[in-house]
Amino acid sequence: MNISIRDVAQDNVQDILKLSVGELQASFIETTEQCLAEARECTIYKPVGLYSDECLIGFAMYGFFSEETDNGRVWLDRFLIDSRYQGFGYGTIMLNALIQKLVNEFSCTQIYLSVYEENKAAILLYKKFEFHFNGEFDLKNERIMVKNITNLNGQLE
Repeated sequence: MNISIRDVAQDNVQDILKLSVGELQASFIETTEQCLAEARECTIYKPVGLYSDECLIGFAMYGFFSEETDNGRVWLDRFLIDSRYQGFGYGTIMLNALIQKLVNEFSCTQIYLSVYEENKAAILLYKKFEFHFNGEFDLKNERIMVKNITNLNGQLE
């Protein structure tokens, strides 16, 4: 299996827009259309497609927000696996690849994300990668989780 993370561009944007989560998850994450609109408004966000071999299976959006603290924060702001590909372990595979990418791209020692408390499946996945709640909430009242990077490649050990 060849995993790749590719920028959203002219050649894949229509396929990205077709990605969606299951009905029960829809209230936990914005649509890819909403995400791309947000990325156009705030150029800090970097939207990417998540591929297994040549098949688009998911979407993520991340960025480095320098104004948040003295050192700034790297945020994995959106992460979804299309409903057709859920239940096959892609969430674990892609989250691992994204963590590695963020560590390599930003040389960060922490990665932040936010999650609704009701999104139990996502919380279990994030905890598997040693994300933990830090006591903060974002503007939408989602709980903030942080992963401390303890090794150079950020991989789950």
